[in-house]
Amino acid sequence: MNKIALTVITILVASGLILSACSASADLASLSGTSWTLVSYGSVDNQAPAAAGIQTSLIFSADGQVSGNLGCNRFSGNYEVKDGNLVFSPLASTLMACPDRQMTQEGSAFRVLTGTVRFLVSGNTLTIYDVSEASALTLSRVHK
Repeated sequence: MNKIALTVITILVASGLILSACSASADLASLSGTSWTLVSYGSVDNQAPAAAGIQTSLIFSADGQVSGNLGCNRFSGNYEVKDGNLVFSPLASTLMACPDRQMTQEGSAFRVLTGTVRFLVSGNTLTIYDVSEASALTLSRVHK
């Protein structure tokens, strides 16, 4: 192979690696300072729609705080993106009782937001999988 062809191939491979690294960094950084609303939750194979008429939120602050309301109670804690995963500290929550549908939704959400979990940002959709990747939350970006 001549030097020009080898140089071109090297540049193309390096460019591909740089672009993929930039894309991964963009996904990781895309949570900082964002707000989301719950669309569906539960089994990855059969998601339940979020309870109608209930305003939900999941807010990732730039300072590593996560907070919101996913059915009934307000919650807060810390998060970090590490090795391509989302790591949650234990979440603190208020302890109000609400109708069963809201409590079921919230309980499912809290089980997903535990420990180190995989997440995927695709456009205006955030999917967070539980540790086993059998359950997930699907959220939609809130534009302010």
